Amino acid sequence: MKSVSGKELARAAERDGWQLLRVHGSHHIYGKSGSVVRLSIPIRGNRPLKVGLLGHLLKRAGLKANDLE
Repeated sequence: MKSVSGKELARAAERDGWQLLRVHGSHHIYGKSGSVVRLSIPIRGNRPLKVGLLGHLLKRAGLKANDLE
């Protein structure tokens, strides 16, 4: 899996219908209508997300790795 920053993941989530609900520090909290799932995406400049966190967020969002491109 390629390295992806929080900004890139947030853009991919927004393309998939996720909406920014609030910001708490460096964490942007996203929600989707009709879903109880909340995504907490850390936005720390262009630092890449760690592989485990990226995999977890992709799974919770229902996204695939090729959706990031």
